[in-house]
Amino acid sequence: MKISLICIGKTDDKYIEQGIEIYTKRLKHYCNFQIIVIPDIKNVKNLTEAQQKEKESQLILKNISNQDYVMLLDERGKEYSSIEFSSFLEKQMVGSVAHIVLVIGGPYGFDQQVYDRANAKLSLSRMTFSHQMVRLFFVEQLYRAHTIMRGEPYHHE
Repeated sequence: MKISLICIGKTDDKYIEQGIEIYTKRLKHYCNFQIIVIPDIKNVKNLTEAQQKEKESQLILKNISNQDYVMLLDERGKEYSSIEFSSFLEKQMVGSVAHIVLVIGGPYGFDQQVYDRANAKLSLSRMTFSHQMVRLFFVEQLYRAHTIMRGEPYHHE
């Protein structure tokens, strides 16, 4: 199974980039994983919140096919424990899902078009995190989920 993470804007903080790199390298042993970074929208000062979300949604949707299982990282999404998330991924693998696409939106969230296309929503926490930190947290949790599936000692219960 292939897993993609779509994000708006690049990560500026080196320590976050390094953390993401560490887990991305580790994930190569478990799945085909890629991060797709959509450049920040230019001239946002001249756009309303709705216009910015709409432009971002067009770019997000260009990176999603009709066959993809799309999961939005959204504050109103379902919360999973690490073990529950691992089980969810395993069910998708067994259930003939070829490509899961997870999406982190821009500063204002998602346009309705993206919500309409999504198959599910995932919340990493009820707390609010920067979009850059969410990338690191998610990639670590994806790695953790794969180690749980394989019964490896990374996760402790």
